Amino acid sequence: MQRIFWTISSVLAALGVAAAALVTLNLRGEEPLPATETLQSTPALVQRGEYLARVGNCMACHTAQGGAPYAGGRGIETPFGVVHSSNLTPDKAHGLGDWTSAEFWRALHHGRSKDGRLLYPAFPYPNYTQVTREDADAIFAYLQSLPPVAEPNRPHALRFPYSTQAALGVWRALFFAPGAPRHEPTQTAEVNRGAYLVNGLGHCTACHTPRNALGATSDARAFSGGLIPVQNWYAPALNAAHEAGVKDWRTEDVAALLQTGVAPQGAVLGPMAEVVFRSTQYLTDADARAMAVYLQALPQQPPAERAPPPAPPAAAMARGAKVYEQRCAACHGAQGQGEPGAFPALAGNRAVTLADPTNLVRVVLQGGYLPATAGNPRPHGMPPFQQVLSDEEIAAVATFVRNQWGNQAPGVGTIEVYRARERRGL
Repeated sequence: MQRIFWTISSVLAALGVAAAALVTLNLRGEEPLPATETLQSTPALVQRGEYLARVGNCMACHTAQGGAPYAGGRGIETPFGVVHSSNLTPDKAHGLGDWTSAEFWRALHHGRSKDGRLLYPAFPYPNYTQVTREDADAIFAYLQSLPPVAEPNRPHALRFPYSTQAALGVWRALFFAPGAPRHEPTQTAEVNRGAYLVNGLGHCTACHTPRNALGATSDARAFSGGLIPVQNWYAPALNAAHEAGVKDWRTEDVAALLQTGVAPQGAVLGPMAEVVFRSTQYLTDADARAMAVYLQALPQQPPAERAPPPAPPAAAMARGAKVYEQRCAACHGAQGQGEPGAFPALAGNRAVTLADPTNLVRVVLQGGYLPATAGNPRPHGMPPFQQVLSDEEIAAVATFVRNQWGNQAPGVGTIEVYRARERRGL
């Protein structure tokens, strides 16, 4: 009996130590909040905050379809369930009306709400933790200037145990630590500004970095490409020339892609089109260039050594050629050459030959639409073919364009088309 007593005591003591360590890790770097508001808002601060909120793309997540801007309620699907964005308007009952700038800073920097709850990292505070206090204050001043909207916050719909604060505390202890802007003294001010925008407010690594089974990213694999599982798009590597690296582009072309959605070397589609439409088109020329310079300075992945893919079946190529002639050639050209300024070339297009064909299949299914921007107000688009072509035809034409005009990539099967359809209910 005494042995059982000591065993239980040891287990309880170990649990107590683990719980204390968990609490300590989740409070690291936090300081007591001031009792009163100290921020003095000015028109200039509000204007700056509006710009920074655009750079951070805050409205995209915090606005439900058909809802008031920043009033929250948009469902953010994750592999663990749905997280609903919160109301950021200054409504006192449901929004930020009773918040202080220090509490807002704590949410961005530490991922903790006004009432002390831990926030889910669908709100990208692992990136926003690098935002400066001055910029956080400016964003808060802007949000406080908005019309209050009495829109109640919707509860999350996460599966157990992901719905518990205990599980979130363990995740944070393993994968999150508060950070700060990474200033590299050996780099220029322009590169450091670009790093701040890309890694902090722009939170580019949130999509362009692979995630582990618990949804966490690693600095060691930053920018190396990642599947956005629920949206079912692949965010290509930004540090690899064969995917979406821009090291060899003209800096002006990289900046143009961010601000207009188009460049001589390519254009943005899918989730990135929304990012350009809602966020990066509003970048100042200086900030767009800074981001471009930083992205070009990223250490590059060495080219992957892969054996040449097997030649696709002749029947699939013949069927794909027929579909291409009937449905695609009028815009993309008989030789896949496209039309500059209107329709992208498919010959030599690295987006077409990605190892993962998900993006190509999704464009054929749902169409390809560039964002309408000030620099490209009337973009051309591609119609969807999900109701026109069968899975077999889509697989065949995707295989054809991936292996014609000098392109070389593995063929696409009907199962890959089916998966692309069913992920989004197409």
